[in-house]
Amino acid sequence: MAKRDGQQSARIAVRVTPRAKRSALAWGADGEGRPLLVARLAAPPVDGAANKALVDLLAKALGVARSSIAIVSGDTSRNKIVEISMLSVTEISDRLAAGAD
Repeated sequence: MAKRDGQQSARIAVRVTPRAKRSALAWGADGEGRPLLVARLAAPPVDGAANKALVDLLAKALGVARSSIAIVSGDTSRNKIVEISMLSVTEISDRLAAGAD
């Protein structure tokens, strides 16, 4: 993802569970206690459907364009690294918490 001068971005770890009853986001932790975003997706992990659903869900929850979200690692894995441009990790956390209310 190309960055313009001074444009901030954040990378977050995401664990995806496809074929869930409904799509939802929640904060969790990995096996070593590091924070990660847990994404339950109704979409199946077929032909990129789950990845598209993840980007759609994050864009809606964060109030950003789909084009500002990129999966930079883990395209075919449940464990992904997602980069979100124009937001800091704090802003991401705040927006997700506000959406959970």
